[in-house]
Amino acid sequence: MKKRYRLGCALVVMTTMSLNAQKKPTSLDTYDVSRTLPIVDTIELKEKLLLMEQEIARSNTAQKKQPFLYKEVVWDSTLQNLNDRKYAAKIDRLWMEELTTGTLYDSISAIVNDIDYEDVDYPELTTEVLKQRLAELDARTPFNVEYNRSLENVIKGYLKRHKPTLERLMGLSHFYFPGFEETLDKHNMPLELKYLAIVESALRPRAKSRVGATGMWQFMFNTGKLYGLDVSSYVDERMDPILSTEAAAQYLSKLYEIFEDWDLALASYNSGPGNVSKAIRRSGGRTNYWNIRHHLPRETAGYIPAFLATMYIFEYAEEHGYHPAQPDVNYFETDTIRVKETITLQQVSAYTGVSLNEIQFLNPAYKLDVIPYVKEEKYYLRLPITAIGPFVANEKNIYNTAKKELERDEKTLLDMV
Repeated sequence: MKKRYRLGCALVVMTTMSLNAQKKPTSLDTYDVSRTLPIVDTIELKEKLLLMEQEIARSNTAQKKQPFLYKEVVWDSTLQNLNDRKYAAKIDRLWMEELTTGTLYDSISAIVNDIDYEDVDYPELTTEVLKQRLAELDARTPFNVEYNRSLENVIKGYLKRHKPTLERLMGLSHFYFPGFEETLDKHNMPLELKYLAIVESALRPRAKSRVGATGMWQFMFNTGKLYGLDVSSYVDERMDPILSTEAAAQYLSKLYEIFEDWDLALASYNSGPGNVSKAIRRSGGRTNYWNIRHHLPRETAGYIPAFLATMYIFEYAEEHGYHPAQPDVNYFETDTIRVKETITLQQVSAYTGVSLNEIQFLNPAYKLDVIPYVKEEKYYLRLPITAIGPFVANEKNIYNTAKKELERDEKTLLDMV
């Protein structure tokens, strides 16, 4: 029997992280004792980068793991028909718009790119309380969450100016964080890396930067290919939450092996290992992020502060009176069908009664809203479970109708590349 899966969005308990993969360097006073920082052999760094690229090239594919967002369910197709679907009535329309529009991505991009280190007047959070909370975060994470004046101003600036955006992101995180944590735990990686997807894309699967980085984890074309994410005229697996999260975990793990420091691994994820290596060289071999950030690209210089500020606010949301938006329905029961003919998401919506926004949300990797049929490839349509049985029962008629519509409207589809 075919496996069925349900999209689950309940929050999961953070699991214990492996000490070996998350070993934190000895704490350093990066502002006052910078001359005590270790000097790095950048030639050795370049050799490590080359070895990493060669190793990835040999495998040249990311593991296609069992989907983390979906759980097994039982389906009886005899109980449904094409017109009896009531699933859409459960979904808050405004919430679905929140999932599929790009306003959050635009907001978070502006925040990261225009990060401000100037003093911020925010009396609700004293320096003493912030120092205590950062020390608590530092103790329970493998990141160097140490107090400094610049980080204080970034955090206070977020709290003062961006509360609505962050509350919306907290609500949206309920859909994705459990799956992120499962994948990160599998790779023995810090669960707090889930916050990176907020800084990168505001949790938007179809996010695309001005330089072409795409998806929740903002993979460039070549890096995505290197980690097994296929990109064609119709399909972009960088937009697939499951496959891209697996690829991001593999890439971040490799970067940590090279730099042996999570701050530098994150900086290299954003700007590339080469830029971080050059920043280390230009700073005289120092390896603490706060001492090399002035030698990094402007966007990357604000990247780690944005990540740490996001982590702080999510971890202390209740203390700051944040109230995340909650959906009426916080999970999706879904299943997949392997397509047998080319079909558009608009046609699927018309035939099933499922809103186009929902179908796009469940199938973000189809960048033109077209699921192609290619003999040697396997492409799947994901639908709410209540629409699967009726679709299968009427499959032949649906494909015939779709084909006639495409021919009638003279919609010439692109050749696969």
